[in-house]
Amino acid sequence: MEEKKNILTYEGLKKYEDELHDLKVVKRKEVAQKIKEAREQGDLSENAEYDAAKDEQRDIEARIEELEKILKNAEVVVEDEVDLDKINIGCKVRIKDLELKEEMTFKIVGSTEANSLKGKISNESPLGKALIGAKEGDTVKAETPVGIIKYKVLEIQRSN
Repeated sequence: MEEKKNILTYEGLKKYEDELHDLKVVKRKEVAQKIKEAREQGDLSENAEYDAAKDEQRDIEARIEELEKILKNAEVVVEDEVDLDKINIGCKVRIKDLELKEEMTFKIVGSTEANSLKGKISNESPLGKALIGAKEGDTVKAETPVGIIKYKVLEIQRSN
């Protein structure tokens, strides 16, 4: 079975590469030092520092593996080449909730990068799916947990 492509913006790719580098170069050394110091304290069977350091090491290695998998299957969207005639991954969109009369701005990203608190919504989310392919002036319907909500696309722009 072919693994799912992780669609990333250049910004997302850079963030994951930087985190991976930090984990491999800095964090691995730090945790190895903690383990070494805990070992020097003697009996490991009741050594909380040793257990904590080994747990931290396990977490770091799991995250490294996760990041390597994300990056191995990464497909980078070149935001400067995004077609602004219609909404796609890498666009920034300004929309209006037609019921609440609220305007919102989102960046459409791949699911790996999605973070609604930072205004980044996934192309796989209900709203993201509804917006993909829409043009300025279009009205789209998104199925949400509270029902179907209509949005008007006000503006499509480059995200950078």
